[in-house]
Amino acid sequence: MLRRLLLTSVFASGLALSAQAADQVEVLHWWTSGGEAAALDVLKKDLESKGVTWQDMPVAGGGGEQAMTALRARVTAGNPPTAVQALGFDITDWAKQGVVGDLGAVADKEGWDKVIPAALQGFAKYDGKWIAAPVNVHSTNWVWINKKALDAAGGKAPESWDELVALLDKFKAAGITPVAHGGQPWQDATIFDGVVLSLGNDFYKKAMIDLDPEALGSPKMKEAFDRMAKLRSYVDANFSGRDWNLASAMVIEGKAGLQFMGDWAKGEFLKAGQKPGADFVCIRFPGTQGSVTFNSDMFMMFKVGEDKQKAQLEMASAIENPAFQSSFNVVKGSVPARTDVPDTAFDDCGKKGMKDLAEAAGAGTLMGSMAHGYAAPAAVKNALYDVVTRHFNGELDSDAAVKELVTAIAAAK
Repeated sequence: MLRRLLLTSVFASGLALSAQAADQVEVLHWWTSGGEAAALDVLKKDLESKGVTWQDMPVAGGGGEQAMTALRARVTAGNPPTAVQALGFDITDWAKQGVVGDLGAVADKEGWDKVIPAALQGFAKYDGKWIAAPVNVHSTNWVWINKKALDAAGGKAPESWDELVALLDKFKAAGITPVAHGGQPWQDATIFDGVVLSLGNDFYKKAMIDLDPEALGSPKMKEAFDRMAKLRSYVDANFSGRDWNLASAMVIEGKAGLQFMGDWAKGEFLKAGQKPGADFVCIRFPGTQGSVTFNSDMFMMFKVGEDKQKAQLEMASAIENPAFQSSFNVVKGSVPARTDVPDTAFDDCGKKGMKDLAEAAGAGTLMGSMAHGYAAPAAVKNALYDVVTRHFNGELDSDAAVKELVTAIAAAK
């Protein structure tokens, strides 16, 4: 009798452990800043309420390069995580290797095709199969301005390059760092996205998406590098290696006038208790009004054992739930990946982001961000990173940078 009770107890414990293992997701991501962690917590709690345990695998690094390095090691060892935060062409590259999962069971049932924009489906699907769940749409051509500093400089947000330079000069005269920036290649390239786009939608498309050698080697591209050199003159001496969220903190604390950064920066302002319009101002990079360069955080799903697939599909469904899309993106600073989510819960910057995105999608001016892996494959992106950062750090003048860019991208194609 005692032996039977013990066996029953052991069997029950085994079932409990088995169920626990089955209903668990191991998630590799790089959302480690305060605002990002707060947003991710929304997803964790949502899954926990459905009985799915979250095993966290954070890898710091705002551009995701370190996370991709960690992922390669896991996949090579034959032990991929359940889900991985990934961007654009990185997703496509993994899909080509035949190691990604299939989310069709939940995507077809919930009608993802009807509510997720085609621009995102181009990366979330491969060979017609859903392999990733888009969490959001970020746009990268934003400027975040300290309201008090702006008011002291006349109160008018810049709408053109010349007005931007005039504002930065006023910040410098007021004794604050005009541009808060972190000297990391992806951050340099984020500014470059905005600068190139400010010289025209057609120019951005030809240079950054079509990779047209004539556009890459044009006088207009030299002008883009000249503008980057001008912006470099407004950055403080200690910018090298600074994380993006620390640059955001400089603006929040009034130590700097503005930051050029994607809308994930808004999460830092909100976490600091600041309000758009009262404490900070959000505008498009001057000259890019009406256009949007985007990236989209997606959770790419890998091939896992049958015992883990239920939790994986549960996670995918939770991500695409409209209520989650609203609550997550309100905290994150981004906008929903679904087109049917109302803007009711969003602040003024969020409402503007959703409106801008819809208008750009309709006008054909919604374009993938080169800096964030949505314009070109990783090899091309990394080649651009190298040239832009060397120029920003004074190793190349603008003429040399243009020549290097043409050569580097041709070699990386």
